[in-house]
Amino acid sequence: MTIQECYQQLGGDFAEVEKRLSSGNLVKRFITKFLDDGSFSALCIAMEEGTRDKAFYAAHTLKGVSGNLSLNRLFSSVSQLTELLRSETEVIPAGANLLFEEVTQDYKLTVSAIRAYLDSDYR
Repeated sequence: MTIQECYQQLGGDFAEVEKRLSSGNLVKRFITKFLDDGSFSALCIAMEEGTRDKAFYAAHTLKGVSGNLSLNRLFSSVSQLTELLRSETEVIPAGANLLFEEVTQDYKLTVSAIRAYLDSDYR
């Protein structure tokens, strides 16, 4: 699998991120580092604990990372969750769990595509 095929599979925009980072090699380096980013794990913990402020912070961080890497499918779902969690309440707002499930599916798809790319012979 090529990096372009990886981006197609995960619903991203390789041309956009390549333009932003000015090098296909930088895209490859940063997409690999995405797997080490802890914001999704932090989001899972915060959602389980019901701490809105921590969930917002984690979702906002994941939004930034996915946006900078043009991981558009994940960026879209986590953006919606971020906005819902932006509320000034202390508890997780109604509907956040449903959006969190969508983010989880998109995150797993993203990670799966990246791992398939890293395991391929075309890197």
